[in-house]
Amino acid sequence: MTAPNVNTLWGEVIIEELARQGVGAVCIAPGSRSTPLVMAAANHSDLEIFSHLDERSAAFFALGRAKRTGEPTPLICTSGTAAANFHPAVIEADAARVPMLLLTADRPPELRDSGANQTIDQIQLYGDATRWYRTLPEPEAEPRKLRMLRTTVARAVSSSKRAPPGPVHVDVPFRKPLEPVESDEVSPEFERDHPRAAGRDGPYVRTERGRQTLDEATVASVATAVSDAERGLIVVGPQPAWTEHRSIVDLADATGFPLLVDPLSGLRFGPGPKTAPRCGGYDGYLHPSVTVEWPDPDIVLRVGGSPTSAVLQEYLERVDARSFLVDAGGGWEEAAFTATDLLQVDGDWLAAELAGRVSRGDPAWVDRFDQLETRYWELLESVELPAEGAIVDTVLDQIPDGGVVFASNSMPVRDLDRFGQPRDKPLTTIGNRGASGIDGITSTALGAGSESEGDLVLLTGDLAFYHDMNGLLAIDRCDVEATIVLINNDGGGIFHMLPISEFDPPFTEHFKTPHGLDFSPTGSLYDLQYTRTLPADFAESIRETFEMDGSAIIEVPTDAEDNHRERAELADLVIEDCS
Repeated sequence: MTAPNVNTLWGEVIIEELARQGVGAVCIAPGSRSTPLVMAAANHSDLEIFSHLDERSAAFFALGRAKRTGEPTPLICTSGTAAANFHPAVIEADAARVPMLLLTADRPPELRDSGANQTIDQIQLYGDATRWYRTLPEPEAEPRKLRMLRTTVARAVSSSKRAPPGPVHVDVPFRKPLEPVESDEVSPEFERDHPRAAGRDGPYVRTERGRQTLDEATVASVATAVSDAERGLIVVGPQPAWTEHRSIVDLADATGFPLLVDPLSGLRFGPGPKTAPRCGGYDGYLHPSVTVEWPDPDIVLRVGGSPTSAVLQEYLERVDARSFLVDAGGGWEEAAFTATDLLQVDGDWLAAELAGRVSRGDPAWVDRFDQLETRYWELLESVELPAEGAIVDTVLDQIPDGGVVFASNSMPVRDLDRFGQPRDKPLTTIGNRGASGIDGITSTALGAGSESEGDLVLLTGDLAFYHDMNGLLAIDRCDVEATIVLINNDGGGIFHMLPISEFDPPFTEHFKTPHGLDFSPTGSLYDLQYTRTLPADFAESIRETFEMDGSAIIEVPTDAEDNHRERAELADLVIEDCS
């Protein structure tokens, strides 16, 4: 430990301990105050560095990596508004329960509230969105402080991954000099005299996490409730891509209960149940006019976040059933407030425990869902889909096995829900459904792609694309390949679904907000292949893209009003056919 000054020592200890905790990469944004951390990261041979010019893009990129792996990619930035630009991604990481670790460099404490340049109040900057927060003391070559520093890094990494995972913020003040200039602050004999402060062989503190389980009596009680139910449903909402959930498929096979799987559940694509229906068409046939004479389910088992489908959410609100909300973090992800039981337990563990103890439900109830599911997808195959829905269907057909589809908020994820037929094809589908914003979509997708083996397709709308064009720089700087499908309906197409669309003005100018932008220059600006194709030619365009090397943007112009009308007409046709 021969650092030339205490700031360099502090930075090297933090980065070294991150690596010893299993961190393999960091995202950095430029700035002066963070120099000790950036220098230490750049000089560490075991770390991959993802360098970003825009802090907001950096944070969403780190979010995307963590969504794929369940491990945090620490973020490093300078003081001032740089740290504030992390905040949107912090909100998403909190709401979506994604590990995140923020190392924000700060000015010395005496400069706070003094008018000093680039100094803001960074204390508890992210409020209650963080799982854990610490402001570090000023750097010093003092043995107990260095042991505290290593322990803090260990706790920070661990706290970001505990149930429920989420953001952790460590504020790191430095005073000048920030560069590794020589001083007499660190004795050459420091490491010899204080071996524990110099670290240990491996992590300074090892954290072992167990699965959240239930006692035998509770498991037996839940198993009895499931076995006594003739009519049951298993509903799986959005789940992190890194979670284990195959035992939920086994539970569906054991009970026969219909398995209703959100497109971001991890269960819509890949091997499904063999003796129970896997349902993805529920947004079409769970309408009140279809279900009005149905018997209610006796029991509902809910795992994951709130479903994307408003139709499914409203159906679950209408039925009178015992409803188990399964959540290892003990949170509440059910906005209708109809759940009767909260089970603070790992969902996959519970499903595995129940699968060998339960009996099968009423075959007539299962057949009802099986038949409607079949009719729904047969009907969609027999009609011309709305252009935006057909684009989603084509992507799922054309992307090679093992690919990753990232669906933007607003219409793309809803169309993935409506038109993404369950299939055995191994695909990973990801979205930002925590806070459901359209900011940072491109950066999050590219972050996920940086940790993926297969092809990455981003399905995005024009407003989300515009909102995060800075993020495209990561394709080159971070060596990520992606196919970006830009569905351009010139504004906020989702607002056509809302009653405000009947009031124009102000609907067009202040809600739909048509922009009239020509996005094609982004191709030359970021050195990407750029193709503009009509919906009818989209299948050929994306096939050609998958056959080439490198990244590409495929822009597909559509008409939001036409697509809204066609979706509504199709919904009416499904209801008529299924009633």
